Amino acid sequence: MEVAERTRVDLPSYVPADFEVFVNGVRQVRGADYEVVGRSLVFPRSLAQEGRLGFWRWASMWLGIAGTYRRHETVDVVYQSGGKPDVVGLTPVSVGDADASPTG
Repeated sequence: MEVAERTRVDLPSYVPADFEVFVNGVRQVRGADYEVVGRSLVFPRSLAQEGRLGFWRWASMWLGIAGTYRRHETVDVVYQSGGKPDVVGLTPVSVGDADASPTG
């Protein structure tokens, strides 16, 4: 049995119920690209995060020998605050959990 990878991103308490979601600058559609479960966004796929750089990769970047080109997806939520648009960048907190519930 294959378990689908999912990603959960928790919304801050100050984000109202009416908002837009973007992954790497591309607008996401609720119901097709993500679901809202409580105060979390649940994506039906894994969102890639670069992770920590090791010493040698960091040193080679510092010396200008090499760069880092790993896949890294960002989640931005756009909402209205005081009548003006505001944006918050969010980080996935759960990857690979088939349930992807906020408590699990």
